[in-house]
Amino acid sequence: MLSDNKIQEILKTNNILDEEEIAKYLKDAEIKKESLEQYLLEAQIIDENILYNAVATFYNLPFVNLREKSIDKDILFLIPEPLASTYQIIAFEKSDQALSAAVTDPEDIQTIEFIGRKVNLPVSLFITTPSAIKDASKLYHQSLETELSNIQSKTGGKLTATGLGGGGNEKIGSTGNLEDLAKDLPVIRVVDTLLEYAIFEGASDIHIEPAENAVFVRYRIDGVLRDVMTLPVNLKEGITARIKILSNLKLDEHRLPQDGRFKIENKDYRISFRVSLIPVYDGEKIVIRLLDEGKKHLTLEQLGLQRNALTIVKENLVKPNGMLLVTGPTGSGKTTTLYTMMDILNTPEVNIATIEDPIEYRMPRVNQSQVNPKIKFTFAAGLRSLLRQDPNIIMVGEIRDKETGNIAVNAAMTGHLVLSTLHTNDAPTALPRLLDMDIEPFLVASTVNVIIAQRLVRKICKHCMTSFTLKPDEIQELQDEFHIDLNHVTKTLLAVEKSTEQQDLSTMLFFHGKGCNKCGGQGYKGRVGIYEVMPMTENLKELVVSQKDSDTIREKAREEGMMTMLEDGFLKAKEGVTTIEEVLRVTKE
Repeated sequence: MLSDNKIQEILKTNNILDEEEIAKYLKDAEIKKESLEQYLLEAQIIDENILYNAVATFYNLPFVNLREKSIDKDILFLIPEPLASTYQIIAFEKSDQALSAAVTDPEDIQTIEFIGRKVNLPVSLFITTPSAIKDASKLYHQSLETELSNIQSKTGGKLTATGLGGGGNEKIGSTGNLEDLAKDLPVIRVVDTLLEYAIFEGASDIHIEPAENAVFVRYRIDGVLRDVMTLPVNLKEGITARIKILSNLKLDEHRLPQDGRFKIENKDYRISFRVSLIPVYDGEKIVIRLLDEGKKHLTLEQLGLQRNALTIVKENLVKPNGMLLVTGPTGSGKTTTLYTMMDILNTPEVNIATIEDPIEYRMPRVNQSQVNPKIKFTFAAGLRSLLRQDPNIIMVGEIRDKETGNIAVNAAMTGHLVLSTLHTNDAPTALPRLLDMDIEPFLVASTVNVIIAQRLVRKICKHCMTSFTLKPDEIQELQDEFHIDLNHVTKTLLAVEKSTEQQDLSTMLFFHGKGCNKCGGQGYKGRVGIYEVMPMTENLKELVVSQKDSDTIREKAREEGMMTMLEDGFLKAKEGVTTIEEVLRVTKE
């Protein structure tokens, strides 16, 4: 990474920022304890490509877009992986005259000379971006198929574990045998490969599913499960035993569900793995959740909130008391939104306490408690205890029963800011849900500040994005099959963009991904939220006290300017963030 002084010099020389702006951003970076480069890129003040093109100009070196290069592995491996990752250098082309290498910092002469001596060729330097180096580094990690083939060839052509007979159907009863099995080298390498590959693919979950004649492995990537590998049935017991040992679980327990955790740390990442085993007909199914503990918390802007919604959320976050509710189904990103809010609120002046099931991420200076029903430490019991801990802000993982709801509402009424989640499909439905828990209508009306409903949609891959317009039959299908009020959607889109043009959906450009090697042929890479944010206005309070249904509340909220998730999704589709298909998939499922 380039030094702050060097970045300042490059910015001035290329007239990208003036001295006053640089001084301001340098001060902001110091407050956040980040380098100037980190701050400028993370805050999206300067585009990474613009900055590193300026670096190339400054050093009078060519700029190369590594993402457009097809790198031969024989050339890539001329620079060993530890050297490449430590010094941010990637070999991408080779001739009889020179080795072409991409770097972010061309001043590391010692490393460049070492590589030149190693390959016995002069090194021709090119400038590229840090993210391009990171993507190219993934090529060092062989595909699962290749790695498993190597393991297979090194074990005499049979991918079997010691102690399992040829058929793989023998029952192993003793703990000693299972321990031996878990320590078997092929099993260890298979499990390590599965975990490593999941990390580099950005998977959120690994599913290992035993069947009669095979073991199926699937990864959940960007919210969608994908088949990754089919392993021989012989490995079933060995993989299960290995994961149990890593998670400190009982090796000889096969009839009851078990839960555990383990962690992998190195200089590149710090991943916590949450393991769940459950008995199924052909063995034990394993689901492993990957939690990136080294990942920085997102900002509200990065979550995908539109300008008006963002303003409403920020206004309600600074209130000293009341309830802020996030709603949506499992896997819709509710916990991420709550953690983002807590990160904003987490200052030395406040005491934040949480009761969660489970604790997803550790947060410094936040007192996090884990629900444990076995000892009757429920959400309600934990919340009641937290109120005696002098909290300013309380986060309740989920309000799922009358007792928890009543305690949360009373806490919000007595001077605490309460953040929590509910399982409802949209924001207006959350209010009748609280009333269904026998919470007094006047308490709901006076304590709820704002309700956020959300879903996660996959983002279009920027490398294979292409535009299109909707055909008349597609527009008709949206109206007939999905019952979408397209006139209202169009008016909303034009109002947000402050457009005076008379447009309809047939003339608007939308986008999708064709599928490329950067996104694994999916056309999508990454996810972002779509939201509806409903602040509790005086009119809505009256409707709650009158115990009106969710349709009446929704109608009034829309009259007052609430953008629905569908409309927010269509706006993001028009902006090229996601596709119409994705928006319909998550809002209409």
